[in-house]
Amino acid sequence: MFKDLFQKKKYAVVPSERTKRDIPEGLMNRCPKCGTIQFSKELEKNLKICSTCGHHFRLNAWERIAMTLDEGRLFEIDGNLVSEDPLNFPGYKAKLEQQKNNSGLNDAIITGEGEIGGFPIVLGVMSFDFFSGSMGSVVGEKVTRAIELALKKKVPLILFSTSGGARMQESILSLMQMAKTSAALAKFQDQGGLFISVFTDPTLGGVSASFASLGDYNLAEPGAIVGFAGRIVIEQTIRQKLPDNFQTAEFNSKHGQLDKVVHRKDMKAVLTQLLDMHAWKGEPADVE
Repeated sequence: MFKDLFQKKKYAVVPSERTKRDIPEGLMNRCPKCGTIQFSKELEKNLKICSTCGHHFRLNAWERIAMTLDEGRLFEIDGNLVSEDPLNFPGYKAKLEQQKNNSGLNDAIITGEGEIGGFPIVLGVMSFDFFSGSMGSVVGEKVTRAIELALKKKVPLILFSTSGGARMQESILSLMQMAKTSAALAKFQDQGGLFISVFTDPTLGGVSASFASLGDYNLAEPGAIVGFAGRIVIEQTIRQKLPDNFQTAEFNSKHGQLDKVVHRKDMKAVLTQLLDMHAWKGEPADVE
């Protein structure tokens, strides 16, 4: 009783406004799933995966490239392609400049050549921080050129997708990219090309409805939202409550839409295994 009476009580300290101002911006990150606050540097060391609940934070394209390719080395192609304003959509040019300044990218995808596990590949990585990863004419063109390069060099193609869908500011020109990329993939796969598609959070709309879903292997990171229309739109349309895990990678895998859900720490090893499995290890065939 007396022990409890004289025991020192613990109090939570609420930082003052001055203290808050003194904390460097970006020093810490809060997990959107479990609420754990972590130092940004520690989070980056853990590949931007929450150490408490395993939530996979979103990555930008260059972060993804650094942790996927051997030595993080990419020989970029078509980096000079930039979006125009073909339909004179109000405010579009200004938004493009804003997105470039904020993200440091010319558009929502980076493509190039590199190696994974010593195997040469053509790689495409989308970035949600440029116009929510939306697919306009430049994204469609860069994906198509990447497919054609993989076909020409006879190497596998790997695409990491994240997107909110087609870019409305480019209207029908944006929607045309769905057909263009799908047709290029059909040609590539008809000639024996290997295409590995990796869904990251989120992949929706025209990207999920075109090239992203056409992989010989369709993989996804844990918890990634994969679908066409958004959850709210679907619920309002069918007037039914959807399952809590609807459109997650795990839900899609359970219902046959994905081949495997792969943890970020295992992604490079799994990709290397798939590339090794499909690599030709014998002597070149005699061609008459």
